[in-house]
Amino acid sequence: MPAPAKFISYIDAHKDAFIARLGEAVAIPSVSGDPSHRPDVIKMASYIKSLLEPLGVKVELKDVGMEKQPDGTELPLPPVVFGTLGADPKKKTVLLYAHYDVQPALVSDGWNTDPFTLTPDKEGRLFGRGSTDDKGPLIAWINIVEAHVKQGIELPVNIKFCLEGMEESGSEGLDDLIEKEKDGFFKSCDCVCICDNYWMNDRTPCLTYGVRGMSYYRIIVSGPARDLHSGLFGNTVHEPMTDLILLMSKLVTPSGEIMIPGLDKLVAPLTDAEKKRYETIDFALSDIEEQVGAKIVLSDDKPRVLMGRMRNPSLSLHGIEGAFYGPGAKTVIPAKVQGKFSIRLVPNMTPENVDPLVIKYLSDEFAKLKTKSTLKIENIHGGKAWVADPDHWNFRAAIKATEEVYKKKPDLTREGGSIPVTLTFADVLGLNVLLLPMGRGDDGAHSTNEKLDTYNYIEGTKLLGTYLYEVAVTN
Repeated sequence: MPAPAKFISYIDAHKDAFIARLGEAVAIPSVSGDPSHRPDVIKMASYIKSLLEPLGVKVELKDVGMEKQPDGTELPLPPVVFGTLGADPKKKTVLLYAHYDVQPALVSDGWNTDPFTLTPDKEGRLFGRGSTDDKGPLIAWINIVEAHVKQGIELPVNIKFCLEGMEESGSEGLDDLIEKEKDGFFKSCDCVCICDNYWMNDRTPCLTYGVRGMSYYRIIVSGPARDLHSGLFGNTVHEPMTDLILLMSKLVTPSGEIMIPGLDKLVAPLTDAEKKRYETIDFALSDIEEQVGAKIVLSDDKPRVLMGRMRNPSLSLHGIEGAFYGPGAKTVIPAKVQGKFSIRLVPNMTPENVDPLVIKYLSDEFAKLKTKSTLKIENIHGGKAWVADPDHWNFRAAIKATEEVYKKKPDLTREGGSIPVTLTFADVLGLNVLLLPMGRGDDGAHSTNEKLDTYNYIEGTKLLGTYLYEVAVTN
């Protein structure tokens, strides 16, 4: 069932106001991973509440406790925003999830503009941290409610909002809240829609029925009691930085092969039906080359590249703490360094069955170094992979809505990134979960110069609204 023409025309007529609203959201630097920005994350929750309540949404800011910091202090976790609009038992109830926290961003990282000032360019791209991940989609849901309320249009479904402020930092506190409220706030929900991912390219919409999980690790190598002068102690003591770099070099090859024994045996087997999907997805190797800005794709085999992104595990090295990285030449031997890496998990892989393999392998390789440094391995956070049934009525409704708005049949994809809450919603609530993207593959989420195209923001708002109408009539 198409959305009413009045709804579509309202979205078009209020394009500038909706862009301005997104600008207000981007201006709040709600970086969940930076303790100094925790007040801003909490401010973002209050901002969302101030937008929803005048539209008749019943809002609760749910306290999810405290977060312990490495120095032993505690910070309040940002509240989870619960919102309820409608309770008609004759209507389906759609649970809408989004997150209002963002990744860190500094101009010095390579941004061309202030990351916390939404900046349009002449091509209609809206640059700003969180524009596509995930404030654009979140604000779009609010715009949809406004369009109905302001024009007196009855929503075709009941809506529940679950909006969190720690998604970029492991969704701490959310799983426990969902478990606690499964027979309360979430009891009436019939399906879940998450708008926190992206098209594969810049031309073809997609629906996502699976995401990889993740285990994020920290390797800590310690040696002397304090930093040392390399002229006095070089070639005299075991150096933690040397040990760490050698150890991290044993994790993955330049061609992407994970070197930890046994991980490949945990991967769910590939079926013929699934393999066929990768062959038919509208995707070219040039799509990735354009997104990353270089011709560095691992293979010329399209299905291999897609499976490497969607359904096979990957291991990436992320950084080293404790090492000198500033300008100039500082001749220091660090006393303790920490290497960070993550493994993207796929079905049949879990943090519980991956951790022992990682810890044993790193411990064994560290022993081979015959160093007197000490090693500690920590799993900072993790989440399991998730796969849904793409033949469910929730997906069929989204396919119809996509065809209505974009005049194209969407590709069915699995996402390379991780959204741990998808599995929690599916397992704890027993609901079908749909990922319905707004942004494009070149939006640069988590990267410098993150953007959301105005076209995708406005047409994506129409898509999300139309989806609600299709859900109401699809069985």
